[in-house]
Amino acid sequence: MNAQLLTSLAYSLLLTLIIETSFFLIIGKRRKKDLILVCLVNILTNPPVVLLYWLTIIYSRLNPIFAILVLESSAIIIEGYYYKNYGQEFSHPYTLSLIANLLSFGIGLLI
Repeated sequence: MNAQLLTSLAYSLLLTLIIETSFFLIIGKRRKKDLILVCLVNILTNPPVVLLYWLTIIYSRLNPIFAILVLESSAIIIEGYYYKNYGQEFSHPYTLSLIANLLSFGIGLLI
């Protein structure tokens, strides 16, 4: 794996952790266990999504937008599942996951 890809993975994860944790703090999620869960599910989902995106772009002819939709949708579903089953204060886990992911993806595009 080249240094550029590893750097991309690291920056993406760091930005995602900052943005999504900040989002949950802003909307009032203050329980330590829930904030740790937010970090853990992003550590679980972000690196594979970013890596699979780059591998798809490099080694296939799939439309990048299609790849993003499939990969981000998978992350939203996985994160929502964990928020629903292991979170303590996630009344709408899939909606929260969707908003957090749209926010971090959107800010990532701007950066």
